[in-house]
Amino acid sequence: MEKHTHYPTYDVMTEQNAWDTHTRSLVQARTIREHPYRFFNSVETECLRAYCSLLMDDRRGEIIQYILSHIDLSVSGNKGEGQRKIGVPPAKVLLRNGLKAIDESGWMANSQPFSQLDESLQRQIMLQISEGTLAHTEAWEGIPQKELFQKLLTLTVEAYYSHPQIWSEIGFGGPAYPRGYLTSRMGQHDPWEAVSQP
Repeated sequence: MEKHTHYPTYDVMTEQNAWDTHTRSLVQARTIREHPYRFFNSVETECLRAYCSLLMDDRRGEIIQYILSHIDLSVSGNKGEGQRKIGVPPAKVLLRNGLKAIDESGWMANSQPFSQLDESLQRQIMLQISEGTLAHTEAWEGIPQKELFQKLLTLTVEAYYSHPQIWSEIGFGGPAYPRGYLTSRMGQHDPWEAVSQP
């Protein structure tokens, strides 16, 4: 991915002293690249890494690593899921079996795991999953493809846009608590907010 930003000199982390201790520690933890996985094994991790990189069109290791850690943490605990459609298995089952099925689809397409396929084949498989049209093999039994795609999309996007490096690139000033906003008129900026550069 070529970096496109209107805020090339902005770094949200320069504002971290304005955050409270708890908020600062949460945001700083998102910049730590290595986290042990509690749920995913190494094969699942590599499949997920390729899938999320393609989904966000971003292959930067520190960003993708955070996404994987976020998804792993989301499914490794006993946190509830809220609502789930009838016929959709719990997230742990959906993701574990879904990643296995995605990987198998790579082997069937070109005798390689999904993570090693060329990007065009990966995209083709991902598109078919999003439409629910990928060939139903035994590995896909009980795994609704569209719902798997939506679950991975939701988890990936929420993690991607909570990383401070992405905040900087989109000009988001980070948590406003406890500082708050001072200006309230359209087009005005607080001194700590990013200013777009042409």
